[in-house]
Amino acid sequence: QVHLVESGGDLVRPGGSLRLSCVGSGFTVDRYAMGWFRQAPGKEREEVSCISASDGRTYYPSSVKGRFTIDRDAAKNMVYLQMNSLKPEDTAVYHCATKQSYYCSGEFDYWGQGTQVTVSS
Repeated sequence: QVHLVESGGDLVRPGGSLRLSCVGSGFTVDRYAMGWFRQAPGKEREEVSCISASDGRTYYPSSVKGRFTIDRDAAKNMVYLQMNSLKPEDTAVYHCATKQSYYCSGEFDYWGQGTQVTVSS
């Protein structure tokens, strides 16, 4: 059974950094595409990063490109999201997700419960 648990969310000042972690069970993180999504109150869910299992390619939307970095540690079965130069508009619940596919395109099937990131002075 696929299970994902995120951690690392916190209150941080604008310009600060956070590193989110996601531990997987029931699968291995280098065999499935892994994504990070976020959802702020009143807004649609937004994908902020993905790493493919086929070749390790990463994807970032323009809203976070250059500030966020996704990586994975297969030995620990974990995926991380390093977030730098945080802005108030990055405030959201961040979810880790995966699916039974190598590729980032398409829907994700499995979701973690989320971790709150708040960027505020």
